[in-house]
Amino acid sequence: MEKEHHIITKQQAASHVFSGHVYMFFAFDIGEDINFEAVKQSKECKTSPVNLSKFFKNYHAPLAIDTADNKKSPYCVDAKIHQFGAISITYKVPVSDTFKNLKSKLIAIDEEYQPRSINDALEIYQQIKPYISKPNFFHLRSYYTIIQIECDPEFSGSQIKEYFSHEIAALLRFETQTLSEHHKREILTSSVGYFKTDLIIIDTEAAFMYDPQYSELLDFFELGNIQQLELQYFDKLLDKQMTAIYEDKIRALPILAYLPFIGSKYFDPVGELTKLKVDISVITERLENSIKLVGETYFSEIYDQIVLNLDLKNWKDSIEKKFKIIKEVQYDYQNKIDTTREDILTTLIIILIMTELVVAIIKH
Repeated sequence: MEKEHHIITKQQAASHVFSGHVYMFFAFDIGEDINFEAVKQSKECKTSPVNLSKFFKNYHAPLAIDTADNKKSPYCVDAKIHQFGAISITYKVPVSDTFKNLKSKLIAIDEEYQPRSINDALEIYQQIKPYISKPNFFHLRSYYTIIQIECDPEFSGSQIKEYFSHEIAALLRFETQTLSEHHKREILTSSVGYFKTDLIIIDTEAAFMYDPQYSELLDFFELGNIQQLELQYFDKLLDKQMTAIYEDKIRALPILAYLPFIGSKYFDPVGELTKLKVDISVITERLENSIKLVGETYFSEIYDQIVLNLDLKNWKDSIEKKFKIIKEVQYDYQNKIDTTREDILTTLIIILIMTELVVAIIKH
């Protein structure tokens, strides 16, 4: 049975001190693939299996790995390596203050942990670098922040939203100034809650959580952040291919590429494109299908909000659109190369026939 919340004035609420944590999820793309078996056997790397929640499937699970020096980052609660070439790090920083003061405190925490995350990720990268295919620190980085406030018996979720809507909106946009009513309403439209005491607001760069069962939801945000990283990586990879096409770099081919039978060893755009499509499909499907929310309406709603606010669908659409453009160009170019190879083969056949004819005439 839910407890009745006391009636409290806005003035009293403004000076109320709330406690909680700031969770920061960082993800770094560091290469193409990580050899997990080699990492596990390495004496320099301290790894352990990841205990996944009930909402996640066990295949293609990441490996937990220790940072080189935990004393440098006492609030680093989780570090993982992912087989498709990524590192994810989670920080949990305690906070205790009024909502008004939390705004500036959050910005200070963010400024402190942006460079710290790079240093911690670099230490992990240096440990596992020998086991990474095409290592590079780092191609891309993505991050997401959660402001988690402990539930207070004096405030329900609706009261938190009523009394602190301006402060929450500013928190989620990392602003110290009050946002306009339009932007505030835009941010608060994504608020959800299972019980009357709960309030969860998901925005593009951060989320606000006032929920006693919040720990069950953290993995969803981490997954969303990893998905965003990989989609950005593939989008950037396709950008490079499109740029190469526009600059005609792709057409600088050796003469052997035009020869029949052996030319495909030197230039096979359709084959390369098919391989890229497979790589994209395998990793994106692996990430999407790693979560199972059948019959979990509330958790499905939360995850759908994460997908929406992290713009994951638009990233996927962008990849599909660019892939389609590259596919059309590559197929057209492949047809031209095939035509050239056929012409060369026809010419060789004609020369062979003429040679045999000349030889036959000379003999007679």
